[in-house]
Order: sequence, then structure tokens, then C-alpha cells
Amino acid sequence: NSWSCQCPLLSCASVSLALYQRHNKKYTRHGGETVAEVLKAHGVRFLFTLPGGHISPILVACEKLGIRVVDTRHEATAVFAADAVARLSGTVGVAVTTAGPGVTNTVTAMKNAQMAESPVLLIGGSAARLQKGRGALQDIDQLSLFKPLCKFCASVNSVREIAPVLRKAIAIAQCDTPGPVFVEFPLDILYPYHLVEREVFKNFTSKSLLGKIVNWYLRSYIGNLFAGAWEMQDLSPLPVNLPKASKGQVQQCVELISRAKKPVIILGSQVTLPPTPVKILRDTLEELGIPCFLGGMARGMLGKNSPLHIRQNRRDALKEADVVILAGTVCDFRLSFGGILSKRSKIIAVNRNREQLLKNAYVLWKPTVAIQGDAACFLVSLCQALKGYSCPQDWVTGLKEVDRIKEKANREKAEKPTEQHLNPLKLLHHLDNLLPEDSLLIADGGDFVASAAYIVKPRGPLTWLDPGAFGTLGVGGGFALGAKLCRPDSEVWIIYGDGSLGFSIMEFDTFVRHKTPVIALVGNDACWSQISREQVPMLGSNVACGLDYIDYHVVAKGLGGKGFLLNRENEDQTEELIRTAQSECRQGHPVLLNVLIGKTDFREGSIAV
Repeated sequence: NSWSCQCPLLSCASVSLALYQRHNKKYTRHGGETVAEVLKAHGVRFLFTLPGGHISPILVACEKLGIRVVDTRHEATAVFAADAVARLSGTVGVAVTTAGPGVTNTVTAMKNAQMAESPVLLIGGSAARLQKGRGALQDIDQLSLFKPLCKFCASVNSVREIAPVLRKAIAIAQCDTPGPVFVEFPLDILYPYHLVEREVFKNFTSKSLLGKIVNWYLRSYIGNLFAGAWEMQDLSPLPVNLPKASKGQVQQCVELISRAKKPVIILGSQVTLPPTPVKILRDTLEELGIPCFLGGMARGMLGKNSPLHIRQNRRDALKEADVVILAGTVCDFRLSFGGILSKRSKIIAVNRNREQLLKNAYVLWKPTVAIQGDAACFLVSLCQALKGYSCPQDWVTGLKEVDRIKEKANREKAEKPTEQHLNPLKLLHHLDNLLPEDSLLIADGGDFVASAAYIVKPRGPLTWLDPGAFGTLGVGGGFALGAKLCRPDSEVWIIYGDGSLGFSIMEFDTFVRHKTPVIALVGNDACWSQISREQVPMLGSNVACGLDYIDYHVVAKGLGGKGFLLNRENEDQTEELIRTAQSECRQGHPVLLNVLIGKTDFREGSIAV
């Protein structure tokens, strides 16, 4: 009482705080529930995580609201799974990881999402705001770590901020050029008032004047954390903005295409983004009738055997083309930084991101028309404006004939026996013959997977997932997990190299526990072949490239799945074993086919940098 008399202002504040606290103690709600409500309002169906005390309220609240919580064996897998969901569902993918090392373990996966332009929301736990910078468990500056990787980074400072910060983050992830965002939740933002109060005052007993001032400060701190926490707020999604081509730009391109004798379209992953449904885009491309090269997530856009899909000899075709449309495709290493394009060609470049749109422009290539806009929307508008246009058929059939000759040569190479084990090309032809129309392919590897990209044909739009421009190994487990949850009726295959398999083989435990049966096909050549192929002739050593012929099928069995070995001794049973794997998968078992493969010269001359 004597302290109150000495400090009347603090005394009045203490009375107000006491009234507020008595009111707040009636609530057992916590910030994790608000997080779950916002995610639910944005159509989030899956949340990927590896648990930790910093984030437990979010996980429990999401489960109660019907959001499926899927825990993985590594935080990177959680982000890769969220990435796959974002690509396949057209909404944001969500991963939640605990503070410190839980968050830092996601860095590679978040960078991959950034370069793949995938809208991923990473929610990270952190130390309580009151303990930041004071040596709390797993307390680091997480925002500085993610600012170079994300379109938006924020730390939530009070419970009332949860909804507006999350809504903003989700909208930014999907606007313009999509990409990852990071939102940090301090521990005391997520737990109920009474638990936060108990922890704050757990070790505080001083009754001195200084102690009373500290007591007032702490109660003010808690009051500010929870002020207005449970007032009604708008949880609905914010509008998503995206750039579009103008009518004048479309008309300029109509004039170029109308005069073209040898036009070509190169489609990149951006064309699969909302708002244009992939079926409408496919119909648009078929109506245009212009031959197409497909890359990244655009693989499969035209189905298995489209007369417009050109799979081989891209370099020669581009040198001959008079008009080239780069639809969401970037002139980076995949197009020789633009050097693959002919100086004589008219180039129409369309990309949501201005930096990507003009990458290496005016150095090795020059755009005739450069449009910052959504590539799929542009193609639909172009088609509507080109009514009656017909691409010269001799150009289309000529390219397709070259395709046929090259693929015939590939089949002949597949029949040549290797010095030991199976010919990987023949194996991939067997797989292609047996894939059902609803199959979905995940690419995770180097040499074996690059060969598969030439041999195995995705069956339709959004049936091929690869890491993208970052070339990240280890995406397989997470991508397959997200894909199977999005499309439970599809047959999901992971095409693994034996090197890349090592990053995520433990996720077979995840597949078993969460009843997400997938099939892994492992091209096991006991080597990092994509590196070795150039390193040995150039530098004379195979150092660090050699692996062993590991019994990966036994590992899969040990984790609760099914595993089979395929080698030269049972090569005649190749298709039978693939069918067995498919049957086991339909019965609910994740399966690993460990196939010992030999060396071929199929990709001789390709480089790994």
C-alpha cells in the first residue's frame, strides 16, 4: 500500500490491469486456435510438421478443426511436402516447424520453393518475446535468415496480430510471382493466458520497490500480448493480384504469329499456376496447333502422345524457328542463357517476374516483345485473338518425324546389354509401358532421372513434379507425400537415383504411419554418375563419387513398407515385379523397387554444372 501511495499513476494502471487480467483468465483459448482458424478459412487441408514445444498449440488446434497434421522425419521434407501441395492444389502449402534448428533445417527447401516460384507458408516457433536475446532455448535471429529467401517475413507481436499477419502473408505468397513466406510465432503468443502468466512469474518473488515496478511491467507486458485477443476479426482470404498482358501486347503478338511459318512454344512451370485451369490451357494449346516443348511442371501438359508435343532435338528446332514464345520459361542455364535461340527468330517472352523475363536479355538474346504477365492467361487471350489461325502442318509433322527417329534410336540403345546389371533405358521403357493414366511422377535424382525425362511420358497436366531450377536433391519423399495426399486415387511414383534416395529414405516410415502408399523406383548404380561421368575423364579421379550397391529394399521393409530387388538374375521378371509393386501399393503398402543398373553412353556429353 505504501508503494501505491508513492506511485499513484502506477496504482491506477495496476487496478486496470487487474480488472483486465481477471477478465482474461476466464478464457482457455490460445493463439494456436486463431492460427488454425485462419488456415481453415484459406482452404488449407494439410499441415506438415516435425513437432516441438514451441508450436504444439498450432498442431493441436489444427487437428481439432479437421486440418490433417502430417509429421515427417525431417523438417525439409515437411516443406517439400507443402511445396508439392501448393503446386498441385493451387492454394498455399503450409509447413510448421519448431524454433532454432527446426527452422534452420528448412533453409534448402525454402530456397527451392523460392526458385520454383511455389507459394509456401512456413510457420516457425521462436523463443518468448520477453526472452529474446537473453539466451533462451533455440533463440536465434530467424527473420534475418529468411529475408533473402522469402517474399515476406514477420514476427507476430501479440495475439490480436495473428489473423492480419497470416492473411497478409498468404496473399503475398500467391500474388504476382508466387513464392515462400515466413511467419514467426513467439512461444507466449501461442499458449493460453494462464500458462503464459504462470511462466512469466514463476521465478519472480521480490517485494522491493524495484520488484514492484518489474511486476507492473510484466503485467503490462502480458496485458499487451492478449489485449483484444478474442475480438471478432475477418479471417477470409485477401484478394490475389497478378499481372496480365494488355490488349495491345496481345495484338502485337497476333501479328507476329499470323505471319509465322515455323512458330514454337516453350512452356515452363509458370503456366500451371492459377487462375487458368490446366485443362483450359491444354485445350488452348491444341486449338493453336503450334508445336510445343515442355519443361518443369509443364511436362505432361499435352498428354502422353500429343502430335504437338516435341520431346527431342530442341536445339535444332529453335535454330530453325522464326517465332518463339517463351511462356513462363527463363533464359538461364536450361536455355544456354538464351544462346540456344536464333538471332533471326522473333522472340515473345512472357513471365510474371520482370527479372526472370529479361534474364540475360540483350547479351545472348533479344526479346521482340517482352510481357510481364501471366503466361497461361496470355496464351488463352492469344488463342481467342487468333481465331481461324492454322499453324503450317509441314512444320509440325517435320518436327514430329525427327522426334520419331530419335525415340527409335533410344529404343535401340535400350536393347543393348550393359557390362553388368540392367540397362536403365530398358527399365524405363518397361515402366512407361505399365504406367496407368492416373499416375503421377516425382523426379528426384541426377543421371537416372535425367534419362527418365527422355523416356517416361507423363500422362497429363500436373502429373510430373521436379525440384525446378535449383536442382535440389532430396525432394522425393516430401513431394510424394504431398502428391499422394492431394491425389489419393493416383498411382504416385518416385523416380530416384541411389544418391538422392539417401536424403529421404526414412520417409518410408512416414508413408506407413500416415497411410500414403507410393512406389519408389531406385536406379542403383552405386555411383553419383552425373558427376563421375565428367569428373573422371576431365580430372582423372572418381574421388567422392563411388557408392555401394546397398540393399535399399531391405531398408524399406525395415520401415514397414514392401521392398523388392531387381537385377540381372531376375531381369526377365521386370514387368512382373512392376505389376507386383503396383498391386501392393493398391493394397495400401508403400513399395521400393531397388534396381541394379549398369552404365550406358545415353547422356554422354551432358554436364553437371
